[in-house]
Amino acid sequence: MIIKSVDKPITIVDETHYPQGPLPEVLFVGRSNVGKSSLINSLLGRKNIAYTSQNPGKTQTLNFYLINETFYLVDVPGYGYARVSKTMREQFAQMIEQYLSSRQNLKHVFVLVDLRHSVSEDDMMMTQYLDYLGIPYTIIATKADKISTNKRPRHMKVLQTELSLDTTTEIIPYSAITHENKELILARIESYL
Repeated sequence: MIIKSVDKPITIVDETHYPQGPLPEVLFVGRSNVGKSSLINSLLGRKNIAYTSQNPGKTQTLNFYLINETFYLVDVPGYGYARVSKTMREQFAQMIEQYLSSRQNLKHVFVLVDLRHSVSEDDMMMTQYLDYLGIPYTIIATKADKISTNKRPRHMKVLQTELSLDTTTEIIPYSAITHENKELILARIESYL
């Protein structure tokens, strides 16, 4: 897939404002500070289309990016960010849950986890919820450039075990620095649409 056009995001806080029409959507979700905005910028070939910051928690709305005028890439608030109030975290969770449970246009979810660390309880809850809803997903293991090639298989096995993934769930290591597996992820998006 070649990214030819990216519209500025439509920012949404509730389902009454979701884009209308039949265009398919792919969702990117993960805990705060997992590198979601950096990954989106890298995939789309844009420097600052998704907000990045040294302080996690910048994304506070559902953001719909119209790509090539053919589909939406959807970015949601990161979960598990402690510096946001409990009320705000609950609002983020409700926004994400409402989207996942009701959006017919959603074709695939990319769940981002940090390859360097054990998965969080929130990561486990997300994959379990997607399993419950029957929504297909792929794991993207971010910050892969921080793990040496010979140690990666062990880290990937830990992710598979901790998330209780079956062998058909794909885990793709990714680096926003080196763009490793960028073309693979774009090809996967194209196939899911």
